Amino acid sequence: MRDSGRIRTIFAALGVAVLLGGCTSGPAVRATTDPAADFAKYHSYGFVEHLGTDRGDYSTIVSRALRAAVAVEMDKRGYRQAANPDLLVNFQANIQHTQQLTPDLMAAGSMRFPYRFDGGFYGCLESARDVNEGTLNVDVVDRARMQSVWEGVALGHPTDAQMRQPEVSLPPMIASIFAKYPYAAGRGTGDAPRP
Repeated sequence: MRDSGRIRTIFAALGVAVLLGGCTSGPAVRATTDPAADFAKYHSYGFVEHLGTDRGDYSTIVSRALRAAVAVEMDKRGYRQAANPDLLVNFQANIQHTQQLTPDLMAAGSMRFPYRFDGGFYGCLESARDVNEGTLNVDVVDRARMQSVWEGVALGHPTDAQMRQPEVSLPPMIASIFAKYPYAAGRGTGDAPRP
């Protein structure tokens, strides 16, 4: 009898873990490539004159942090920075202050997805909290054609502390975006070094 109670408790705990895991989501990174682009012909890079993260006629702290982080990633892949480059890089960043629904494990009440464990009803209740919802786009552009050949996008929820220190928080974000960039200078796909 004791063993059956213990087994029920273990299954209840596993069910709760699965339930909470199913109700949460984390930051995501995705990338798209122009299938017509010949990445083997690209050897150098630079930045567009007016980055999407600049303000008016001046460079922002965010722009400078992004430029430095991208330079590290492009240098790793053998590209050299040049005055008349093969590729241009641009950024767009957007932060919205919104409310996020987060799961709360609670007994009874008006549940969205109710489950029954150990005689009580448990489920994913949603509570709202204020969050920052951020999108960071990195565009790699063929300068001769002035067409985007690769785009990496990161979606996440930066904290206020991360937004106050872009020089610290942006390099790991850029590294995660460029983890989806499978190219190296003068070579095609699959030739990029592994970060």
